[in-house]
Amino acid sequence: MDLLAGFNHQCLSAPNRLAFSEAERSISYQQFQQGFQAVAAFLEQQACANSCIALLLERGILAASAVYGVLSASASYLPLDIKNPPERLNLIIEDAQPRLILGQGPCPAWLNARDSWRDISQLAPAPNYTPAPLDPEAIAAILYTSGSTGRPKGVALTHRAMHNFADWARLTFGLSADDRIASLAPFHFDLSVFDLFSSLAAGASVHFMPAQLTLAPTRLSHWLQTQEITCWYTVPSLLSFLALKGDLANTTLPKLRTLLFAGEVFPSAQLIRLAEQLPQVELYNLFGPTETNVCCYWPVERRRLQADQPIPIGIPACDAKLQIDPETGELLVDCPNNFAGYWQNGALHRISTDNAYRSGDRVSLNEFGEYCYHGRLDRMLKCSGYRVEPAEIEQIIRQSPLVEDCAVIGLPDPTSGQRPAAVIVFKAAHQLAQLLPSLKTQLPHYMQPTKVLVKEHLPRLSNGKIDYCSLATLFEKP
Repeated sequence: MDLLAGFNHQCLSAPNRLAFSEAERSISYQQFQQGFQAVAAFLEQQACANSCIALLLERGILAASAVYGVLSASASYLPLDIKNPPERLNLIIEDAQPRLILGQGPCPAWLNARDSWRDISQLAPAPNYTPAPLDPEAIAAILYTSGSTGRPKGVALTHRAMHNFADWARLTFGLSADDRIASLAPFHFDLSVFDLFSSLAAGASVHFMPAQLTLAPTRLSHWLQTQEITCWYTVPSLLSFLALKGDLANTTLPKLRTLLFAGEVFPSAQLIRLAEQLPQVELYNLFGPTETNVCCYWPVERRRLQADQPIPIGIPACDAKLQIDPETGELLVDCPNNFAGYWQNGALHRISTDNAYRSGDRVSLNEFGEYCYHGRLDRMLKCSGYRVEPAEIEQIIRQSPLVEDCAVIGLPDPTSGQRPAAVIVFKAAHQLAQLLPSLKTQLPHYMQPTKVLVKEHLPRLSNGKIDYCSLATLFEKP
């Protein structure tokens, strides 16, 4: 259950094999190992075993070295989204209370915990470094997500849980040393577990996709072609964009054999378009919240796709035992992938492992014995693959002295799954223009309301609670 064991085996058997490429830079397995061992040796000198170590780094080779170095030093990595506003980053850091924050270059001026900053780009090599055995039950990663309490919360994953998914994915999708994996998922997103660990355990190479290609689908198709990518795990909205605007009819991708997608619903009509343009590629729908990573999956059967019918989320994955609550239809997940608990206020708050995780997802079984997704039982949104709790957006809006009350809902969006929309009651007239700039400094882009209505009051039920169904109809009116 050692999360790094697969990589270590590949490094011993083929040290000169390509491990990573980023822009014009490429490194071998052995070179990558030397890089992350310098990080691990430094952390051990700082007595960081069993500590939380935050990473404030751009997605790429240096960030991957930091991840492996933290794990090798028996610590837990907390990847921060560098695109988040500074106020939100400081809020997460304040809650997580990391022992150190690893970054590149001078400490950012906005960072409150400046004493914790360490620049790892100039660390000295550690040729005699010998890693200690890793505890399978130790926390490996802490992934912060939007919280229903109005504050972000860290999902704590053990080595055993992450290894279970990584190994299942490696075997299920037949990864080998011949594979060239495209990597676009940020490290705070659980899709990155596949890129970082399944790939290297198979001896494959990982190729970091330039972020700007997500806005240029024809260039993205060309990049997949020239990089000879064989496998890519990403979100449906980007694959839909690729199918619509990527000129796949004139861009052959003979090496591409597997596309995995997760994080949001893939509209069937758009999936049909992609399947028709890439007839040789195996397509897989992967499903599960961050707390379970992937708990079920569906190998796409092209003959069963219908534009007016949603696709299944499939059958159990990763040795998961799935149940459906007979009263609510909620999906219950008992899986070796399941998280250990939530990281809050600088400590792990473990959950009971005696009961299955209540996912909050409403599901049913179809005639093929496959699970089908019917939305959330709570208010949680899925925006561009990110889990978003409306309560967190509402809390930020209500903090403004201009605001009397507010409510946030999700509106369907064909490209991003859902997008937040807000109804706001101001204390005085004409204050919206004053509020919007402050939201941009406090919320990441995918949490910023894309539609805002100003009302004199919020619609409420007879019990005094906000009538969210009525809110949705407000946005339907011309």
